[in-house]
Amino acid sequence: MPNTASPPLLHNVQRLKVLSAGIASLILMIGIARFAYTPMLPLMQQHAGLGVAQGGWLAAFNYAGYFCGALIAANISDLAKKDRLYRLGLLVALATTIGLGLTQNFWLWGLLRFFSGLSSAAGLLLGSGLVMHWLLRHQLRSELGIHFIGMGSGIFFTALFVYLVAGQISWQQHWFWFTALGCLLAIPAWFWLPKPNTSGYNVGGEKMVDRPPSQQFLQTFMLAYFCAGVGYAVITTFIVAHVNQITGDHEYGSVTFMIIGLAAAPACIIWDLVARKLGNLNALLLAFVLQFTGMLIPILSPGLIWTFIGAGLFGGTFIGIVSLVLTMAGRYFPTRPAKMMGKMTLSYGVAQIASPAAAGVLSQWSGSYHLSIIISCGIMFVGCGLIYRLRHHE
Repeated sequence: MPNTASPPLLHNVQRLKVLSAGIASLILMIGIARFAYTPMLPLMQQHAGLGVAQGGWLAAFNYAGYFCGALIAANISDLAKKDRLYRLGLLVALATTIGLGLTQNFWLWGLLRFFSGLSSAAGLLLGSGLVMHWLLRHQLRSELGIHFIGMGSGIFFTALFVYLVAGQISWQQHWFWFTALGCLLAIPAWFWLPKPNTSGYNVGGEKMVDRPPSQQFLQTFMLAYFCAGVGYAVITTFIVAHVNQITGDHEYGSVTFMIIGLAAAPACIIWDLVARKLGNLNALLLAFVLQFTGMLIPILSPGLIWTFIGAGLFGGTFIGIVSLVLTMAGRYFPTRPAKMMGKMTLSYGVAQIASPAAAGVLSQWSGSYHLSIIISCGIMFVGCGLIYRLRHHE
């Protein structure tokens, strides 16, 4: 039978497959390889002998890998090489996830978390950059909201899985099940993202031109993103353990993390719409302020309902900040979007390396996560001021 599909229909099918590949890659390389560790942290502390400070150091190792991955992404211009590293990242995500269930050696865990950080950078920066490049080249809307559904969905489903099966299977089996799911996700993530076109022209024959911002703008932008990285790293690493600690119930921490993921799943699409109405920087400022509020609410009003409200605000904004920043980077550099994405993530990555380790040590010293979260709120407040300043210097 002859193919009667119209070119627009074929184009829409291809767009859907590319976006689905991006979503699957983020669920695997971010949701599983990175974020499954957060709901798993209390289980590993209870049953695998992992200490509070050690939990912070493992998060720091992961962020160190992410930082190195961002450094690589920021210094690679070759699209074909980025594509190869993205695909390698899929395999590394699977290997490091199953590896966490095969050992109880702290240093091996640290090594695995470092490499899972590398794979997370491949998913968030190289994968997002390749999706962005494909959209720009095909003259489609260059917003990453649909793509970033994968990040929030990954957070939600990993937390839901741990919540549902905790106590029924061993902590090692959790990691094995996560790996099995990752193998299924790797199939569309690998086969549905086409090899990048390196011609430098879009499908309409127009040359794609970079329009970089001023150096002062970029430096302030990176510093503000650093502040957001501190808030993101502390909350996503320790929120489950913190809620479990203040409530004395090990179910509420996983529920809180599920709320973060549930709020994050549609958030990027919403922030795309907000950015269309208010402009990118106004939308980014609003997201910063709401993330700060979401972090602060559980500290000022530590009741469970307020904690859930704060988690929803945090989940609905931290992912929006990442999406807006990376979308802006792609628009400044359409021919090589992952390059500025990598530079921005270097500042985010420094925060992610230092803050979980410091927060873990501080929490062990103080006996709670309360002080660490307060300090991260203060740094996030500084970030709000920096974004406000940028609105007058774009």
